[in-house]
Amino acid sequence: MTPASRIYVAGHAGLVGSAIMRRLEREGFTNVLTATRRQLDLRDQAEVSHWFKSNRPEYVFLVAGTVGGIMANSTRPAEFIYDNLMIHGTVVHAAHQYDVTKLLYLGSSCIYPRQATQPITEDELLTGPLEPTNEWYAIAKIAGIKLCQAYRQQYGRDFISAMPTNLYGPNDNFDLTSSHVLPALIRKFHDAREAGANSVEIWGTGSPMREFLHVDDLADACLHLMQHYSEHSHINVGTGVDLSIRELAEKVRDLVYPGADLHFDTTKPDGTPRKVLDVSRLRASGWEPTIALDEGIASTYRWFLQQEADSAERRGIDTIAV
Repeated sequence: MTPASRIYVAGHAGLVGSAIMRRLEREGFTNVLTATRRQLDLRDQAEVSHWFKSNRPEYVFLVAGTVGGIMANSTRPAEFIYDNLMIHGTVVHAAHQYDVTKLLYLGSSCIYPRQATQPITEDELLTGPLEPTNEWYAIAKIAGIKLCQAYRQQYGRDFISAMPTNLYGPNDNFDLTSSHVLPALIRKFHDAREAGANSVEIWGTGSPMREFLHVDDLADACLHLMQHYSEHSHINVGTGVDLSIRELAEKVRDLVYPGADLHFDTTKPDGTPRKVLDVSRLRASGWEPTIALDEGIASTYRWFLQQEADSAERRGIDTIAV
């Protein structure tokens, strides 16, 4: 890749895509291609192929998809499997059709079995049953990995796959009906503080163990892999360090609303008991994360507060205008 390379970020407006855009800008890449959902339906092969033919990207970061937490996965399974299968299929095929030099496909650590050996190595893929609360998304992501491998095997394409752990950071989704655990906790404690509530409800027992990676670290890892990794196997991206949901909730509570009580709703599902990635392959390639969890949560909350303030200001302007 050179500063003038034609780089397409599929999903540029999302959590990961926006972080990759920031990273590319900092590195001085000047020819970055994007398309909004209105401009390009990534589920439509004809549209995607036409876009690739017209724009001829040389490098593709495939980070688009339909994502969400346990509630979203449980209530919208058809959307999760259909949207993601189609997006992966159309973009990978068009990248082959129009001779893309290299494509990086981003999956998810939910691809691994519910009872995978911890920390989870890349070899754990397809060794056991998936976690039921997100199996639809996981199946689509597994298909994406295999799709890249198939095009590599049959056509010699340099298509690689990376599997990140749980992500968070600027541009995350804080909607409680569809968000992941960390932004959901930030939203819950913030709303409780604003309402003067004494306690915050948290799904499950608080015992599951999870690993978290700041999205800016992921973006840095993606650029590193695009430039330095070219293997058939997917590769894990994470910190290799986990903590319990209770410990995470306490960290968010202490930052956002100190003194609030934690109420664990044990009628709600926990999800996978533990999920921490073995990141030895990534470290061997020369990459390490740099953003500590406490620092990352604090900066994410500052971003969230700024968005809330901006939204309130826009509502005030609208009211005055009316």
